[in-house]
Amino acid sequence: MSVNKLGKFAVIGLSAAWLAGCSTTATDMDSSTVSEEAMASEQMNESTESNDQAFGAGSGDTVTSVIVDEAAIAQNQNVDPLAGVQVVFYFDFDKSIVRPESREALAKHAAFLVANPDARIVLEGHADERGTREYNMALGERRAKAISRYLTIQGVAASQVETVSFGEEVPVAFGHDNNAWQLNRRVEVRYE
Repeated sequence: MSVNKLGKFAVIGLSAAWLAGCSTTATDMDSSTVSEEAMASEQMNESTESNDQAFGAGSGDTVTSVIVDEAAIAQNQNVDPLAGVQVVFYFDFDKSIVRPESREALAKHAAFLVANPDARIVLEGHADERGTREYNMALGERRAKAISRYLTIQGVAASQVETVSFGEEVPVAFGHDNNAWQLNRRVEVRYE
């Protein structure tokens, strides 16, 4: 057989193989892709009927589903970001220094106020019954101002904070002992 005939057979054979490969009528997707897409399309149609499902790609390009409770999401969006955060801060006898255990809660209030520049608070200073009325009014004011300074150091605008002193006039405990006095030496945070 000559090289010329061998070349002709090779060209004819390759052309036949090429034509055989092109002659299929399949679309540009193989059967596994078609079945995955059909399944995804079917699941997407189901999801439009019930709005509580979401679909996404899982590992290995598989379609996965996740149940989404829209009512729970809406409820979580209405959650108070300061729920459970301390709003009453206590002081030692005749002192207006913020206690270390109060700083974490005050930092949360500060973060909220910085994130919400329209929010306003009133810091209400109180004292126990010991001392004169004038002295206790001034002590309640110093306590409220101490909390205010702490918040402004954390970045809260001074225009968001108002201070007021009630001195000994608004006790929460009416006893005449150390326990009652401790409860009355306080600053209360009230949001407006």
